[in-house]
Amino acid sequence: MTIIAKGLLFATACLLSATASADLVSVAVASNFSDTAHQLARSFSERTGHRVRISAGSSGKLYAQIVNGAPFDVFLSADAARPERLEAEQLAVAGSRFSYALGTLVLYSVRDDYRGGDCVGSLRSLQFDHLAIANPATAPYGAAARQYLQQLGIWDDARRQLVTGENISQAFHFTASQNAAMGLVAAAQLATGKAAAGTCHVVVPAAMHDPIEQQVVLLQRAAGNPAARQFVAHLASAEAAEIIAGSGYRLPE
Repeated sequence: MTIIAKGLLFATACLLSATASADLVSVAVASNFSDTAHQLARSFSERTGHRVRISAGSSGKLYAQIVNGAPFDVFLSADAARPERLEAEQLAVAGSRFSYALGTLVLYSVRDDYRGGDCVGSLRSLQFDHLAIANPATAPYGAAARQYLQQLGIWDDARRQLVTGENISQAFHFTASQNAAMGLVAAAQLATGKAAAGTCHVVVPAAMHDPIEQQVVLLQRAAGNPAARQFVAHLASAEAAEIIAGSGYRLPE
């Protein structure tokens, strides 16, 4: 049985065990998914009456906080590795982990230099002062950006011109503010309607980096929290799928 199928079974069980009392759910969310998580939290609260507190950051930093005892109930990571690790370390509820979204990496710029031109060609030839990416050590989108640059054969040379954000939100800020000429950002950040259309907007082929498979897991401290279980179940609902897809993510099959 796949992780997704197991997660759906777990989500169904969560719905069946739901209670009517209102409660608080503390959710750690990868920064790329922050806006979407707030939308999901609103729809969840409207449906259940439960409150949701969102804490956003890079997946790596959130994972470290969880390991060190941070009081989170649910972890929405931008990768599969860290939720899997938490499950193996018995810090997450076994069987609660499943994929809720697939991320897409985009080469993006708002500088006039790239308007109407070949911005991928400019990237290959290092025709930029700075390139913004998320930290590859802590942010899955940063790791994907590094793999893409390695595939292009320019990683070693490009490193001297990198501006590295703590997370993908910071990398996007560097790009949108033109502190970096170009950036490798999340497609979802460009689907909010808040971002400028850009002079360069090229989707990075998925084959040029590992899949950005974003997974959720219920943390062990919330094993007996019905509201947290309901929130995990909500992520597997048709209503959540519509919100996630509308936010620029692909849905797991």
